[in-house]
Amino acid sequence: MPARTVPAPVLTRLRVFPVAEPASGPYGIAPGPDGALWCTLVHTGRIARLTPAGDLTEFPLDSPDCGPSVIAPGPDGALWFTRMRDHRIGRITPDGRTASFALPTPGAGPYGITAGPDGALWFTQLNADRIGRITCDGEITEVPLPVAGGFPSMITTGPDGALWCTLNRAGALARITPGGEVAVHRLPTAGAAPVGLAAGPDGALWCAEIGAGRIARVAPGGEVTEFALPDPACRPHAVTAGPDGACWFTAWATGRVGRITAEGQVTEYALPDAGAEPHGLAFGPDGALYTALEHGGIARLAFA
Repeated sequence: MPARTVPAPVLTRLRVFPVAEPASGPYGIAPGPDGALWCTLVHTGRIARLTPAGDLTEFPLDSPDCGPSVIAPGPDGALWFTRMRDHRIGRITPDGRTASFALPTPGAGPYGITAGPDGALWFTQLNADRIGRITCDGEITEVPLPVAGGFPSMITTGPDGALWCTLNRAGALARITPGGEVAVHRLPTAGAAPVGLAAGPDGALWCAEIGAGRIARVAPGGEVTEFALPDPACRPHAVTAGPDGACWFTAWATGRVGRITAEGQVTEYALPDAGAEPHGLAFGPDGALYTALEHGGIARLAFA
């Protein structure tokens, strides 16, 4: 029997919630344990909390220049985030209490972060060719990568129980076991420059090839399938798994959000401003899709 084609969801409402300072730079976003969305404001050193009802609160960090970047829920009921510019890992509780932890490697440039399968947080270090691990009490260890200048970017826990990260300048993905064993899987397209990464609902890893205008599917064994996007210059940035069995991504250069099925069928949805520069995206507890607009606030997209 042939596969049934399922129509893409219909966008029924799009609303943008402004932040206090238009130039604050919403960047990473993640759902919190309190039913709200939590977003980093990379240019002003703040963390924003947005409820599905639209109430937005901002929490200042101890340095306006710390560069909070990617944020993720931790196993301890707090949100953890990278501070890219002062090389620290930050933590914020749902009631707004903050702490931070300095990295042992100077100038490491922490960026991606995710909860690992071992009860710790794992993060990438852009400038140090390392992956870091931080426990909930702040103990940090590091795993060196076998690729010099790879620029490890996003990181996620894969369906195989390992940590996976994109190596932006090496055009590859790295797989790291909780015990520290590392394997590298190259992408077939030169200049792919992968950034965004997510574990898909189909048991594979999905990554955004910002340099090639493609979305790649990487099976746990390393087999790669690439899907071209309608506009190869759209510069896909972040990826997240959706509750509809598809993966969703942001197109940074064209101001769009896209959806891709396991078969590679792509649907795109335009944001109000083509120059909004959408970065992180996440589904909220209300089933809507939220995306951080570096120029424009936080967008909420509701679908039929």
